[in-house]
Amino acid sequence: MFWHNFKYSFKVLARNRMLLFWTFAFPIILGLFFNMAFSDIEKSETLDIIDIAIINNEYYQDNEIYKSTFDTLSDKENEDQLFNITVTDKDSAKKLLEDDKITGILTLTEEGPNILVNQSGINETILRYVVDEISSIVEISNTLFEDKVKEELMSGNNKIDYETLYKEIVELVSNSETNIKNVSNDNLSYTMIEYYTLIAMSCLYGGMIAMFITNYKLANMNSIGKRTSISPIHKGSMLLGSLIASYIVQLIGLAILFLFTIFVIKVDYGTKLLPIILLALVGSLAGLTLGVAVATLIKSNENTKTGVLLAITMTGCFLSGMMGITMKYIIDKNVPIINWLNPASMITDGLYSLYYYDTFDRYIFNIISLLLFSLLMFIISYHGLRREKYDSI
Repeated sequence: MFWHNFKYSFKVLARNRMLLFWTFAFPIILGLFFNMAFSDIEKSETLDIIDIAIINNEYYQDNEIYKSTFDTLSDKENEDQLFNITVTDKDSAKKLLEDDKITGILTLTEEGPNILVNQSGINETILRYVVDEISSIVEISNTLFEDKVKEELMSGNNKIDYETLYKEIVELVSNSETNIKNVSNDNLSYTMIEYYTLIAMSCLYGGMIAMFITNYKLANMNSIGKRTSISPIHKGSMLLGSLIASYIVQLIGLAILFLFTIFVIKVDYGTKLLPIILLALVGSLAGLTLGVAVATLIKSNENTKTGVLLAITMTGCFLSGMMGITMKYIIDKNVPIINWLNPASMITDGLYSLYYYDTFDRYIFNIISLLLFSLLMFIISYHGLRREKYDSI
């Protein structure tokens, strides 16, 4: 009976043109509009190499950490080159800054680094960040040097070669991998956020499929539901068969969406495509179970149920940042529990975590949250179907 219900549900879904449009065609059309609207943003938002000047004085020449770090960040053979550096005197540097040929001037003094800029912007902020990071490294080196000197003195070594010792510490710190890289061409992509929300919306739109096929099994919705209601079929088996059929149809739609975005409009999902697909699979399950829950809990006609499901889906997408990423930040900051319960937010947050973080902790948390959400919706739907009673059919 399970396989009969599964095959019947799949055939019904495959013949519904309206559902196939929302599942297959609408996400592709929306993705095409995204590509048309944002196709030129990537070129304008990539990070250019920053021109700066460094004052050539004794403090700069004696500071091996600053010299080696900026040499690395300005190496033209390095694919992560961040700066073009001109080491010059104070007057020449000021002339370059007045002529807008450089972003800023770095001067090392006895008190520390000093930065001179004409305006406030992204390049100026990056320069300040880099200098702050190097200053932190210098402080760490000085602390390590002082600790090493104290250790040598306490061990009875009064003949310390301070210059050699400091060079060893500087070499140790300098051998650490440089953490400041220009990866903007790969990662500074605002349009990727829109494609991520498109994936989340497509996952939740699968709820319409599950709601439609569930309505077929309800006696108060149609004659087929009346016959199903009085049949000896187990409610759990009926619900599971319908859900699996809906899930397969949804996966076909997701596969078409991924193939379209990758091969037609050339969306680059980076090296984490498989985790993105896994998250989409789990997100689709959450969307489908949500659709089943709405179908079983709302005691009204199909149009009302569709309106309720669309309202829940679009509200969830709005709160998760689909119409503006700042909304997700506002909710996370002020009412975080809303996004903890919002499947759309779970999906987008999981995608953002893959985009911004090197670890998978937050991604796994969202995967588990979606699975728990799906399980909860399934249990609610199952008990809702078991309690279905009618005075007459």
